[in-house]
Amino acid sequence: MSGGTSFIGMSIPGRLPPSGSATAVLILVSVALIIGSPAAATLVLTKESFLPAPPPVAGSGQLAVNTIAIIPTGATTFSRYHTLQMQTDLVNARWNIQVIVNGIPAAQQSASGTAAFVNGYLLSYPTTSDLSFTVAINGTVPASAGTTMTVLQVTELDNGGAPVPGSSITVSAPLMSPPPVNETSPTVPFTTPPVATTAPARSAGFLSAGSLFASGTAAAVYGYARSRR
Repeated sequence: MSGGTSFIGMSIPGRLPPSGSATAVLILVSVALIIGSPAAATLVLTKESFLPAPPPVAGSGQLAVNTIAIIPTGATTFSRYHTLQMQTDLVNARWNIQVIVNGIPAAQQSASGTAAFVNGYLLSYPTTSDLSFTVAINGTVPASAGTTMTVLQVTELDNGGAPVPGSSITVSAPLMSPPPVNETSPTVPFTTPPVATTAPARSAGFLSAGSLFASGTAAAVYGYARSRR
């Protein structure tokens, strides 16, 4: 608009805003910027457990329980306008997320699938609070996961859904290598040797022990018969 001054979306013909109004508008803009993009909270992995113990086996079930502490870097433990995004490589994953404040269980929620989200409002407390959350994931190790698997990845998202730089934490585990494929030698067909159906011929003059016994017995009977005559 000609002959006017445009300021923060407003156009007032022929006049400038008073200095006090300009200062107030600048303060409001600064506050809006601070609220819209506060510093990312620091995530620290404090405890982890796996059942069964690593390394995971492709195609098998896996339960992972991880506890993460939130170290505040702003006016609260976590921005209520932000979101925590959680992802996993486990298939058919079931989530159980428990927020803990000063050692006491607070908000709790469950989810299913490869991703879960926690609203920042559930994580926003005074900076004097000791805040952490435990994530239990129960799922199946993918058959084609490669050499490593992402068990859990947590990322802070701003109010526009974009990842906050430096806010991501990842828990991964090496997968058990598949057993080597053994090269087998060619199979040799097994055949039963033929069984002889006739007794082998004996050489002349060779008598078995049974034959000798029979011959001796016959001779003794013949001699006894002649003596009786």
